This record gives sequence, C-alpha cells and structure tokens, in this order.
Amino acid sequence: MASVKHTRPFAKFEWMIAWRYIRAKRAEGGVSVMTWISLIGVTLAVFALIATLAVRSGFRAEFIDTIAGANAHVSVVRPREVIADYEEMADRIRAIEGVQSVSPLIRGQAMAAAGDRIGLADIYGMRLDDLKASDAIVQSERTMGNIDDLPNGIALGSALANNLGLTIGDRIEITVRSGAQSPFGQAPRRNAYEVVYIFSTGRFQIDEVRAYLPFETAQLIFNRDGVADELEVRLDDLNLSEELKQPIANAAGVGMWAYSWQDRVGRFLRALTIEDNVMFIILSILVLVASMNIISGLIMLVKNKGRDVGILRTMGLTEGSILRVFFICGAGIGTLGTLLGVILGCLFAIYIDQIFSLVNYVAGGGVWDPSIRGIYNVPAELHLSDVLKAVSLSLGLSWIITIFPARRAARMNPVEALRYE
Repeated sequence: MASVKHTRPFAKFEWMIAWRYIRAKRAEGGVSVMTWISLIGVTLAVFALIATLAVRSGFRAEFIDTIAGANAHVSVVRPREVIADYEEMADRIRAIEGVQSVSPLIRGQAMAAAGDRIGLADIYGMRLDDLKASDAIVQSERTMGNIDDLPNGIALGSALANNLGLTIGDRIEITVRSGAQSPFGQAPRRNAYEVVYIFSTGRFQIDEVRAYLPFETAQLIFNRDGVADELEVRLDDLNLSEELKQPIANAAGVGMWAYSWQDRVGRFLRALTIEDNVMFIILSILVLVASMNIISGLIMLVKNKGRDVGILRTMGLTEGSILRVFFICGAGIGTLGTLLGVILGCLFAIYIDQIFSLVNYVAGGGVWDPSIRGIYNVPAELHLSDVLKAVSLSLGLSWIITIFPARRAARMNPVEALRYE
C-alpha cells in the first residue's frame, strides 16, 4: 500500500482551494452571501469596539485634565479654621520633591448679578502669578481679555459670563454674606467689578460658576484679612497626588489635612472603571455574535462542498489539509473583517470632531448639550493598547470558532460524501 504523501502545512494549493471556496457563488456550491454577512458583521463589531474604547479613553482623559487642570492636585486645609501662617507653611511644602507650586487660596460663594440676570458664583481668590500657572485657565482655546488685568477686575467662566450676558469691559455685581453684624443677622456686602478675562476650562460645571478675584480683594470681601482658607498644591505629576499627600500634610504641620483631586472625584473614577469593564464585556459579546456568523457560513460551505471534500480525500489530501483549507476560509474572513474594522475605528477616533460636526449640521444643531454632558465636545483618544485588545479579541474568537466546522469537514468520510454522486 502506497504511503500518503504529507505536504507542508498551509501549502500554496490549500490557499488556492480556500480562495475558490470563499469567492464561489451559491450556484457553484459556495456561500457568497453568508461570506459577506460574516465579513460585514466582524467589521462593524471591531469598529464599534475600537470607537467605544477610544471615546471611553477620551472621556476619562478629558475628565481628569479639566478637573485637575482647574483645581489643586492636593489641597491643604485646617478643618473649620483659617490658615494664618500660610506663607511659612507654603515654603515647607515647596521643599518636597515633586511639588511644583503652592498657592494660598480664598474660597467663598456669592450671588452674581448683571442687569436683571442673577446667578451663583464660586469665588476663588488667588494671586495673579499663581493663577497664570493653571493651564486650564490660561491656555484654554476659548478665552477673552487679558489675564494680566486681573488686579483691576474679575475673571469669569465662559458659561457664567454667558448666563449673565457679560463680555469684556462689562461690570458684574458680587454680593456676599460677610458684612457687618446687625440685629437682623449678618448684612450682605456688595461690590462691583469689571470683567477683564473670560476663560473656559473645558468642563461646563466649572465654567458656569467659577470666578477669580485678586487674592487681597477676596481677603477683604470675605473678611479673611491676613489669612487664607487653604493652600493649593500643584505637582510635577498629578498621578503622584495620592503618594505625596501625606508628606505634604506632615510638612504643613500639626492639625493640617491634605486631600488629593482623586479624593474629590474618586467615586466617579471608580464608577467610570466599572462602566468601562462592563462596556468592554458587552462589546466583546457583540464581537462573539459577529464571529458566530462565520460558523454558520462554514457549516453551510462544508455541506455544499461535501462532494469536493470526498474527491480531494480520494486524491490523497489528508485530514490536516482539509482542516486547513476550511480554517483558512473562516480565519480569512475574520482577519479581513478585523483589519477593516480597525481601519474604520481608527479613522472614527481621529476624525471624530469632523464627524460630529457633520452629524450636528445634518440634525440642525443641538446634538451635544454641554450643560447636560458637562464637556463641550466628544473626546476620543486612540491608544495602541485598546487597538491591540480589539484585534486580539476578534482574531482569537474568529480563529478559534473556525476550528470546529473545519474539523467536521476534515473528518468527513469520503465514501459517504460520494455515495450519492
């Protein structure tokens, strides 16, 4: 009995046969329609996964940048008391490695009015040089006026200025409850200031209430003469805030507390992490469902090509060759679909602003409301790790599930396949 000649795996003829099967019409015993359905399904699933991961990463980065950019990386306070020795305390904190700057801060709430419009303002009293160190305030793309004029007026968030109908050169009236004590309670104190600077941090919730006054002016109107409410500490790396907050508290002195930006928004970040994980699982199921179409197509292909398999086996092809032929059919569809999905997903992440502008134009505007969403546009950040996750998941699923119908074809008995031919 002649021995069966074994060919090397994935030989040229195996690719040729697989290619003929993939592009064969249904009338020729192929499953062209199912091939296209499988290909489109995998493409859209991978596209959705990459686009979602990019937007998810963009939202997280945008949230951290706007929160940490407009606020302290670490805040130092004395609970229920003001800080009298803030200059000496700031010098001790600056000596810590990794600390970029330390700024005394006055904080208070006030009623802001302009004409017949009123609103709530969160007043921050800061020195000009300290405020200029805040990238989110100074380096914003949407600013008006000159920050150097702050000693002569007030700086407002863009949403607050818009709500009050104010622009550069207009005057705003600030009312605080820090006036003289009377039999009827503490009298309000009213002061009017010229709007010299309008900024946008990128986060609507900050821009609709935030206002900056010179440090000495804020001390005066909030009765904080010679003291500060807290110290705002900025670090070289904001991710070190948890690590450095205890050394900062120790350097500040006995009775001082230090809390990081992560303490303020920690619950939200944890909720984002949970949401990210759940979203990835759901989209992974979507990729799995799309990959299942490959199984359906391959099963139909194996059934239609039973006669061909029988002939190929009688010609000397081994089970391994038959398995590889049908594996190439399924894996090829999955690989091509993954590649197309990656291209579409990356293009979506790169041109998301233009895409959303087009959607907004077609819809007549109002698609994205920053007062509800909290930020002004849809952010997206394309990370290689996210792309590799999507590619690994799609290829892994499409290649693995292809093995089962391919094995069924390989184990087909050639006698049974040709019995009724």
